[in-house]
Formats: sequence, C-alpha cells, structure tokens
Amino acid sequence: MQPEFSRAHPHQGQSVFATGARLEEARAAMILLHGRGASAQDILSLANELEQPGFAFLAPQAAGNTWYPNRFTVPTEQNEPWLSSALTVIGELMSYVLSSGIPPERTTLLGFSQGACLALEFAARNARRYGGVIGLSGALIGPEDAPRNYTSSLDGTPVFLGCSDIDFHIPRQRVDQAAETLRALGADITERIYPNMDHTVNQDEIDFVSQMMNNLLK
Repeated sequence: MQPEFSRAHPHQGQSVFATGARLEEARAAMILLHGRGASAQDILSLANELEQPGFAFLAPQAAGNTWYPNRFTVPTEQNEPWLSSALTVIGELMSYVLSSGIPPERTTLLGFSQGACLALEFAARNARRYGGVIGLSGALIGPEDAPRNYTSSLDGTPVFLGCSDIDFHIPRQRVDQAAETLRALGADITERIYPNMDHTVNQDEIDFVSQMMNNLLK
C-alpha cells in the first residue's frame, strides 16, 4: 500500500521501523529521527551500537527522506507545512509508545542533523520530563533571533548536544544557543564540541548516549 500524502500533513502514512525489545515488553523506548536525505533504516542502524537490553527502538520515515525542505535557520513559515507535520509524527509516536505502557519519563528522543533539530524543537515545544533528549549535530529551529517563547519545563530531563566546531550545516553558536534555551527550560545539559570533526557521529557521543540509556534503566 502506498503512503497517503496530504498538503496539510505531508508525512502522514509513512512507515515506522523498529528493532530491539518488543514495545509491549520493553522497559524504555528511544525514538530516532534521521537526517536530510537519509532514511529511518539509516538512523536505526545506530541501535546496533547503542543496544541496551530492555530498550525498544523506533524510527519514523520522512516523506521524500526530508523532514522539511529549507535550512533550519530560515523563518519557520518557510518550512511549513512539513515542519508541523514532522512534529505531529513525533507526537503521535510518543502517544503510541505511552499507550504501550512506556511513559515519556522512560522515552528518549534522538536525532542526527535535521532529525536532531526536529528532536530538540519538539522537546522545547512540548516541554516535560523525558527519559532523555539527544541532538547530534543539531540546534533549535528558526532564525537565531527568533523568539523562544516556550512554556512549561523539561523538569531535569538529561539533554546531550554534540557537534563539530566547524560543522558547515550547524554553526557552533546555534548549538550554544540551544543549550542555553533548553537549560532555561530546566534541562540538565551536557554540551560537547569536537574540534575539526566532520558532520558525523563519533564514538564519544555513542558512549555518552549509551550511559544515558543505562542510567534510565537503573
């Protein structure tokens, strides 16, 4: 069956891929969001390196392999309706995980690049206690001077931000700004900037995320 597309919700009907523990039997869950031009299967391959007994891993697929068409730095209206549709996908998936018995406090959001921007923006707009939020080479969406009138609190949610200091796609100052904004929302921030790293994920990031996951299961 072909996915259903709509102008208002372009990501509606796309597949969600899963690995790890069965959601009904899992103790915790991780939602993984792929980058521009990549796929759910690509980001789900991280589960092999992050494997933790008791974790269910779920990765939604973006229509056309892209969550939104323009750079994350443009005015948000230039990325609509794709941005709102992408945020809706995450919200629906969070609700599905909750209906399976895993609360947000044991659900972690992880994204890389465009997926990292999406994960951070979702957490900021829907602030509450999560199991963790991980932005690998990402920042909050919108221009640098955009109002950040987020409400509620992340209530001590552990947030990890990792990025290169020379990343062409994600300026370092935007990672710093995301850290400051999320800290003001009550997040427990760890920010690591890696010298001369490519636009990629490194072993230090994988090790730190693995420890976050391990802490969640204690």
